[in-house]
Amino acid sequence: MEQNDNSKNSSIEMKKYELIPSDMPKLYRVRALRDFAHVIKGDVGGYIESEGNLSHDGNAWVHGNARVYGDACVSGNARVSGNARVYGDACVSGNALVYGDAQVSSVKDYIVFKNWWTSGRFFTWTRSNDMWTVGCFYGTGRQLIDKAYEDSMLSGREYARIVEYVDKIKEYL
Repeated sequence: MEQNDNSKNSSIEMKKYELIPSDMPKLYRVRALRDFAHVIKGDVGGYIESEGNLSHDGNAWVHGNARVYGDACVSGNARVSGNARVYGDACVSGNALVYGDAQVSSVKDYIVFKNWWTSGRFFTWTRSNDMWTVGCFYGTGRQLIDKAYEDSMLSGREYARIVEYVDKIKEYL
């Protein structure tokens, strides 16, 4: 019996957040139970419907007023913030970042790229608002290209290629 109690305590210690009541029907806020990545124990995050929406593994987190519900999931090192909505069968994972007022309900609603030419940083385009997120940057494709050219000719050229690629994809959506 004592062994089962210890096992139960171990699984509780593994959890990185708890659900706390919110004023939104069917949604709970998340509160960090331990420090991880950019989250400090006690931080109150965004809204989820159930623990199935946000993994206890990795550094995934839902910030601010963001909501994740239905069969949607956030895992790995992914972050959802701002007024973003992730729902339906969508899964945001890896190092994906969903910012602003994006709405993600399936894998068709966003694309994650990796900056292979300099930093190795991941960046995201979201279809619902046609916006780009790269680190602290959040803006349109044109703004992204302009900002990248300020950094270097190489970055400007590569971001321009990727924005052009997404513009071609949008023609077929």
